[in-house]
Formats: sequence, structure tokens, C-alpha cells
Amino acid sequence: MKVPYGKDEQFAIEVPQRQLTGVFNPNRVDKVDADAAIDQALAHPFDEASFTQFMDTDERVVFIVNDGTRPTPTAKILSHIYPQIKDKNIYFIIATGVHREPTEEEYDFIFGHDIYQDLKAKHRVHSHDCHNDPMEFLGKSTNGTEMYINKIVADADKVVPISSIEPHYFAGYTGGRKSFLPGVASYDTISENHYLALQDSARALKLKGNPVHEDMMDAMHVLKNINIFAIEMVLDSHHDIYAVTTGDLSQSFYAGIDKAKEVYGVQIPHKADIVISVAPYPMDVDLYQSQKALDNGKLALNQDGILILVAKCRTGIGPKPFYDLLSSEKDAQAVLDKIHHSWKLGYHKAAKMAQIDTWAQTWAVTDLTDEQMRNVHFKPFHDLQTAYAAAVAEKGTDASVIVLPAGSMTVPEVVNQP
Repeated sequence: MKVPYGKDEQFAIEVPQRQLTGVFNPNRVDKVDADAAIDQALAHPFDEASFTQFMDTDERVVFIVNDGTRPTPTAKILSHIYPQIKDKNIYFIIATGVHREPTEEEYDFIFGHDIYQDLKAKHRVHSHDCHNDPMEFLGKSTNGTEMYINKIVADADKVVPISSIEPHYFAGYTGGRKSFLPGVASYDTISENHYLALQDSARALKLKGNPVHEDMMDAMHVLKNINIFAIEMVLDSHHDIYAVTTGDLSQSFYAGIDKAKEVYGVQIPHKADIVISVAPYPMDVDLYQSQKALDNGKLALNQDGILILVAKCRTGIGPKPFYDLLSSEKDAQAVLDKIHHSWKLGYHKAAKMAQIDTWAQTWAVTDLTDEQMRNVHFKPFHDLQTAYAAAVAEKGTDASVIVLPAGSMTVPEVVNQP
């Protein structure tokens, strides 16, 4: 069996058929006519008048769009609707959450060059600043998250969030409610919500019982006085549009989830004792970005199993605070205790990595030094066959094995598991 490593390299490993539960890749789905899907969705929304009727107003309509870190094809949607809205009282806000303002190149990606230049000339674009923008308090969620959102949105009578739905490693999925929280929320509001990510039930594809998602949905009740027309897209593994849902924020989101599962939810018969999860190029740039393959791989792993991350980590570990936090304690539980006692927004990625070590083993095949890997609680290897042989020696020749050659994009779900 060949397992990819970096841009052009491969490892060869021998896995006996009796041990191999399976090799699982992202689902292949049929291509759709994106233009037709967009037009159909805009004309037939959930629980709302058509988009044309929604825009039949002189009131200001605020559009919330994702920043450049998401693959959302906002420009594709705007190519359909901008001709009919460009002379309306419209305004756009970039849902940066805690991210920086987009670069000019990213603005062009978000809007398309011509539309961005038109909006820019008319002073109709603002990038959300969670630290410095005026915020308005709209109420609390049941968990106590204080919902402060940007006044540009809070003061609007009508809002159109444009987003895409894909798995998210602690919110379950992106899309829908994420346009508001964290998209245009205050720093403290985002921090309160993301603290819930430290719970084990906050994970990819999981919505029911996911505290981050449920807090987000509960917080959306504070938006009851705002008329919302959501535009949601589901993309395939090539970032092409696979489905479009519109209208009511919750109904369009959950309808999109059903389509997203067809793309991202890869069914496995059972969990395995050894899971090999690969962060493929270019997602293997560093350990920080490769974490997604680790987090997806854990969903296929048995208790006390061995999870082998395969990631070249071409530029090293990643952000220094991420490394410093993980390496500051001698074991993973001590890292988690430290995070709980001195929570800061941004700690959640290190926390999700450390959590796995409290119930399983994490090994890694990388170009990092042995010392670097040990410092962040990985057993270090530089050859997959060596790592696999060591795992079999420890778990036994009857140990079950799952391989995820594109672990960063493959989210395993056990068949018929609730």
C-alpha cells in the first residue's frame, strides 16, 4: 500500500488483509449546474419570500460575507444577485471573527474584482474588528454567553449572511449561525463561546450535544428582531458548488447539513486499534495546520488505540504560542489543566490535540526533530513502515487498521452510530 507524504513522496507499508478495516477517502459526488442551483435556491427559499421579494425595500440591507480564509464562492453568488441589488441601500461586512482584515488580493477573491471596486468606490464594505468596532448587547445564551455583535448588523432591519457549510473540528460544521458568532461578534463573546470547545463532545460533524453549536444556536434567538435571508452553499472536495439552500437561517443550515454529509461524512464499519491519518500536501505545511488530520483520525480510533499522524510539516511546528503551550508541561493532561485554569482564545487547537493523548497514543511521522515531536507529546518517527511495525508490535498482529490517505478532508462516521 502506498501512503502519500509531502508533495511528491510516498511510503510503502504492508497491512495484512485480515487487519485492514479499510482505506477511506473523501466521497465522490456528482457535479451539479451551479448557476441553476443558485437561481433555484434564490427563487425557492425556506420560510421566506423569494430573494427578489426580500430585496424589494428601501431599507438598508446588510450582507455578511466570509473572509479569505474560507473557500466560500461568495463572488459566484454576487455574480447572480449584484445586478439587481447594486442600486439598493446595501452594505457589506466581512465576518472576520478574530481574524485580520483581508488583503486587497483577498478582497478580490471574496467579491470578484469588478464588484469589489464598485463597492469600495461607494464605501459599502467594512471589515469587522472584534476589538474596536462599536458593539451592541442583544442578550445572553442559556450557557451565559453574552451576545455582543457589530452595530452595523445589530442596527439592520434586514441581513443576508452568505456562507458555506463544511465540517468544523469543534463547531460541528461551519455556515449558518457562524456568520454571526464568531463572524461579527465581539472578542469576549467569541472567547466565551469557544471555551466550550474544550469539551470532548465539541467535534466535527456533531451537532446534537455539541456545546459550541448549541450555544451558537441559542444565541441566535437574540436576532429575532432582524429579518434574515440566509444563502448557504455546500462545496465538494474540489471547492465546486454541490448544493445551495436559502431563506430561514436555521432551516437553510440544517438542509445544507444533509448535503454536506454526502460530501464529507465517510462511513466506516467500526473503529480501529491503529489509525494512520495523512495531512496531504499542501495541508502538511506545519503541525498547526496538520492538526485537522489528527482530529479527524481520532474519530476512527478505539479507546487506548494508536493514532499515527503522517505530515511532512515542511515549515515546522507553526505559531510559537501553540508550540510553547503544548511543550510547557510534561504530559497532555497537565496541558489541559493549564488551559482550563488560564483560558485564552486561541488555546482550543492545542487543547483538541492534547485531549487525544488522555485516552489514546499519538505518534507522528514528520520531518520535525525527535525533540520537537516529544516536546508536543508525540512519539517520533521518520518512516511510516517503522512506525506501523512498532504499532503492530505493541497492539498485536490481530489489531485492526484504518488508513485515511487524505485525513484532513475525511471525516469518519461509524455506520449506524448515533
